[in-house]
Amino acid sequence: MDHIATLVTKVQEDRAEERLMTLFGDAGLKPSGELRRLSDRAVEADVGSVGVDEIDAFRKALSTQSADAALLPAAARRKRLLVCDMDSTIIEQECLDELADFADLKAEISAITDRAMRGELNFEEALTNRVAMLKGLPKTAIEECYNSRISLTPGARTLVATMVSQGAKCLLVSGGFTAFTSRVAQAAGFDEHYANTLLDDGEVLTGNVKDPILGREAKLTRLVEAADALGIQPFDTLAMGDGANDLAMIDTAGLGIAFRAKPIVAAGADAAIDHTDLETALYYQGFREEEFVTP
Repeated sequence: MDHIATLVTKVQEDRAEERLMTLFGDAGLKPSGELRRLSDRAVEADVGSVGVDEIDAFRKALSTQSADAALLPAAARRKRLLVCDMDSTIIEQECLDELADFADLKAEISAITDRAMRGELNFEEALTNRVAMLKGLPKTAIEECYNSRISLTPGARTLVATMVSQGAKCLLVSGGFTAFTSRVAQAAGFDEHYANTLLDDGEVLTGNVKDPILGREAKLTRLVEAADALGIQPFDTLAMGDGANDLAMIDTAGLGIAFRAKPIVAAGADAAIDHTDLETALYYQGFREEEFVTP
């Protein structure tokens, strides 16, 4: 199967072509045609047919670069369904950790979050335990937290708007909470959002989450059901996230991207974004900068 190599730098980079050629050399590969500029910080080249060993060599060579790059199939590059995690992916924070700060519990809850995202803890149990620690927190803390703590990751709006402009459907699917996904989905332009529901008594949080909990398998289910509804195959989908509960959907999608992810996620993804922003997911699909839509 023919592949295309794409390299993206943090800022305008006159040496992007040279850096991609260095990657090729270190990985023992050669471009099968001329290098093409996608923007002043992104370049790509056809590679021809490669196997698992060549892809592994490319990834190993990439570890020495302060840029993002991917070696991906040339067929069906532009995906028709985007399914994204929210926390530490579409937004720069972990909502539950930030909300915990309003109860002076950020350090304790953040430590549990990190272990859960690394796959060291059962996600559902970890979520239930963390939410229980917030029992009695005023409901008003949610809006205050969103307004003062939560920010979209650079490139989020452009990623979603550009894919929507090309006819793709975009879903925000989170193990977090609808109180945040509803706001974030609207801010970033997603078509739909799915998450867990924090329960309250009208004034304070009860320390409970509404069943069933949306975790790893539920994220995968959303991807598969959305693809079926669109009449497309998983190959036509893009899934992106950073934590262990994103692994199933990342593994199933035609293009699974690990975004500044935990090692277990990066190892299972088709590509990674560690140094640049979310626009890189567009470059990996072959979009040129002039095609980007910025709301």
